Amino acid sequence: MQDQGSRFNRSGSVGAIIVAAGFSRRMDGVDKLFAPLMGRPLIVHTLTTFDRCEAVDSFVVVASEANVSRMSELVRSQRLQNVVAVCLGGARRRDSVRAGLKHLPHSDWTVIHDGARPLADCAMVENGLQHAAETGAAAAAVPVADTIKRATAEGLVEGTLEREGLWAVQTPQVFRTDLLKEAHEADSDDATDDASMVERNGGAVKLFEGNTANIKVTTPTDLAVVEALLKARAARTILR
Repeated sequence: MQDQGSRFNRSGSVGAIIVAAGFSRRMDGVDKLFAPLMGRPLIVHTLTTFDRCEAVDSFVVVASEANVSRMSELVRSQRLQNVVAVCLGGARRRDSVRAGLKHLPHSDWTVIHDGARPLADCAMVENGLQHAAETGAAAAAVPVADTIKRATAEGLVEGTLEREGLWAVQTPQVFRTDLLKEAHEADSDDATDDASMVERNGGAVKLFEGNTANIKVTTPTDLAVVEALLKARAARTILR
């Protein structure tokens, strides 16, 4: 099923990797990916968005060893048409993305998205693809609103950073596939996101406007906030 009314005109094939191989260490024993949100597991909201996204031809779900079977069954039960593989992730984020790349069919562009960000939508993917066409790489981001301070390991403030020009980076992130693979092969150091790896390899990453609602669930409080946002989104849809 495709998003109705999408007007995105793409150039080249597009694949996506949903990174869902984390360990939910700050969730008080709850696996955030399968935590219920409006009656469905959190990860289902993410996967359904990508399955309906006209801009994406196919996608891979990367899961932890504990969740591969459960994730595969979930994909089958939800009848997700565009998932081509559920594969085992690695010890580090970069290892999980690399595993996803091995299972993804040939594509000109690759979209990377955190499975624990259930509020991203197809418009963000399309926006990312449009901006990535300029440099080969693009990442969703929002301007930093809080005051940012640099501190020592003991918590003593060393200085305050100017907020101008500072952005909090999210996913989706979009890359020319050959550029992404080159970055992964260039070094073995870990990175918090794939944009950092492309930067280290000399690539230029274009930031595009994300959304403050595009929260990555890491704590039980985040889960409650995301559920409230999902309910608000559903209410707006009904009123249209």
